[in-house]
Amino acid sequence: MFENAATTFASLAILGLAGYSYHRYYKRLVLMKIEGAFKPGDPVLELAGASHKEQHGVSEEEEHNNSLYSRDEQDIVNAIVSGEKLGHYYLIIGEKGSGKTNLLVRGMHRVAGEGISMLEAHGDLEIFRIRLGKALDFEYHEDYIGSLFSIRGPRDTTPLLDIERAFNKLEKVALRRRETIGRPLVLIVNSCHLLRDNEDDQDLLELIQQRAEQWAASKLVTVILNSDDYWVYERLKLNASRMEVIPVTDLPKDRAIAALRGYRRTLYGEEPTRQELEDVYDRVGGRLAFLHRAANAADMRRECEHICETEKTWFLSQCTILGMEADDDTLDQQKYASTAMVLAKALVDKQQEMDRTYDPERGHILPEIPLHEARQIMTRVDFIQKHDHVNIFTIDSRAMVRADSVPMQRAFQEICAQPGFDAHLEGTLQRIGDIESLGRTRELVAKDLWNQGKYKFTTMPAGGRGSGGTSTTVEVVPGETES
Repeated sequence: MFENAATTFASLAILGLAGYSYHRYYKRLVLMKIEGAFKPGDPVLELAGASHKEQHGVSEEEEHNNSLYSRDEQDIVNAIVSGEKLGHYYLIIGEKGSGKTNLLVRGMHRVAGEGISMLEAHGDLEIFRIRLGKALDFEYHEDYIGSLFSIRGPRDTTPLLDIERAFNKLEKVALRRRETIGRPLVLIVNSCHLLRDNEDDQDLLELIQQRAEQWAASKLVTVILNSDDYWVYERLKLNASRMEVIPVTDLPKDRAIAALRGYRRTLYGEEPTRQELEDVYDRVGGRLAFLHRAANAADMRRECEHICETEKTWFLSQCTILGMEADDDTLDQQKYASTAMVLAKALVDKQQEMDRTYDPERGHILPEIPLHEARQIMTRVDFIQKHDHVNIFTIDSRAMVRADSVPMQRAFQEICAQPGFDAHLEGTLQRIGDIESLGRTRELVAKDLWNQGKYKFTTMPAGGRGSGGTSTTVEVVPGETES
């Protein structure tokens, strides 16, 4: 009996020791894997380099070495990703296609991705959780086999709590790195505008900001957020104390022309004339996405015309107004579309009042309106955020509203210059008012009364004299009854 007891005790001891050893080993392995995610050679650089070479005929690294174009913001981003700027976290904000992600990838190339991890945001928390796990090489204990030793693993939970656990592990790795290397880790969350402006994603953004504030204060991790939309900045501004904003706009004229010349020389081995390059800039401005498309086309002028027509078509497809013939069921859509048309007309009118709309050195000067005035013009406060999201208007970090791009402003001008546009817009606004008036109208049906009965209407001040309102009382006066 003693031997059986000793054997059982020894078996349990060995099982417990094995389980405890595995548990300690697994926790150490998790931290080692996260450390490995920040070593040189980030997968984002390989994907970005291959994609860039496929699209533009030149790799990201070759473009960086050749310096086809330069930006003032690049030096700031280089200092951030290399760990030279400490004590802050950053929001990079600008229009779609202005080169925000390119800035980050260039900075990562400079240090070969050492100490940096980058992920793409998503509006679904489950997908964001998986992408964060991939960027940090963290499995959320899904590969944990401690249950074989009767050790309970982490309980099933929500994606937000899993993200919090991933940040806890990242913090431990960052503490180790500060002791050994002395520089912070860099975590980049790209495309934050893909988060939805709802309760779940607002909680996620708040969680990221709380961690970013703590890590910036302790100089453990530098968080960089990248967004196209203004609402992300508006949300972060509420609780920001260590956040710095890096606005990224279109390239000025001289740098846009230099970039276009460099791409054209690399792709086609030709040297365009100054007039040809200026003609491209005059049509599409300094938006990098448009310049890349023009440089890749055999006929740059035709491609510029196509870009302008595409922007115009996009605006009309999103914000077509139907005039006095609009159906009752289109009320909500027509409210959305008419506010965009009203603001577009206001920007066109403001452009006509400006002293200069083009500078020989800076290039295009687009008209802009303060955000609060734009909301007054639209008579709505919520639609401008939706227009910003679909890239019709843009709101910069100074809360100034303007057309999303030079081709979009040209589209505004062409649409507003069409014959009968003002009357069509006025008819649409009148129709919206009529439909809303019908919705507020109630019909009373008065039927004939017996024996010459009558209705008596009495109108008197509501709430006493001087209240400014009136109330109407209806009562029935019975007719004479026959004896």
